[in-house]
Amino acid sequence: MAGFLIKRFLQAIFVVLCVTLLVAYAIRLTGDPALMLSQGAGSVTEADLARIRTGLGLDRPFYVQYLDFLLGLFTLDFGRSFLGGTPVRELIGRALPATLALAFASLLVSIVISIPLGIASATKRGRWPDQIIRVLSLIGLSFPNFWLAIMLVLVFSITLQWLPPSGMEGWQSFLMPALTMGIILTATNVRLVRTAMLETLQQQYVTVARAKGLSETIVLYKHALRNCAIPLITYLGIQFGGLLGGIVVVERVFNWPGLGTLAFQAVADRDYPVLQGVIVVLSLLIVVVNLIVDIAYGLVDPRIRTE
Repeated sequence: MAGFLIKRFLQAIFVVLCVTLLVAYAIRLTGDPALMLSQGAGSVTEADLARIRTGLGLDRPFYVQYLDFLLGLFTLDFGRSFLGGTPVRELIGRALPATLALAFASLLVSIVISIPLGIASATKRGRWPDQIIRVLSLIGLSFPNFWLAIMLVLVFSITLQWLPPSGMEGWQSFLMPALTMGIILTATNVRLVRTAMLETLQQQYVTVARAKGLSETIVLYKHALRNCAIPLITYLGIQFGGLLGGIVVVERVFNWPGLGTLAFQAVADRDYPVLQGVIVVLSLLIVVVNLIVDIAYGLVDPRIRTE
């Protein structure tokens, strides 16, 4: 296990270096932050822009700026925002809990809905419950997440006035964003659970379990579901990583104060330190999630732990 963790740690360092280098270079192709900061200041000369670049440290070569950023990572110092000078660590510290909470809530919604529906679809294969569930999953796959988010706001916030339309003001604020992402994830997970269960239910040990007189619930949820959990765990890990970095649109619709909103604003403002800091944190989180998935394999299937 120690060798495995060391190998993963070295892989994580390599991934973070590659991602941050790519982002640091790409964002500098979007424009000059000095021009953004000088907007509204009236007539600005080239000398004024040069002083702004010097103050931000942008007059130095790219490799020097990047090496300074990497050295700061050892002390979790991501630098300061170009706008206002707020430490990037503070900005990320405020936004990270909101993104993690929304990602966990969305994944929980998907798991709670997709596993029972996927099992029901597999056990009722070819019959009308299976047909309805498969049609609903196809409809869910066709929903753009921003459209579904807007529809939920129109129905539950504007028409019925049951839920707050935006912001993070309590547990009620979680419902619509989590449902938006959870429903989109459910559409895929239902089909995944159905396919895995169809294959597992044909195995001999399932027939033996039923022959022993075990209840259908125990056969399905204790024996069959556990043995088809490997592909589900893998995909849930991928989905969670995608949620961390891919809910920018949903966060914007609901004005959710998470990392997606912070990164979106950093791109618009050409705020290099903020975007680089967000990318580093997201990269590390995705690596950690993948490590947890690998460890979960051994917990679900002892044969993998032995290997």
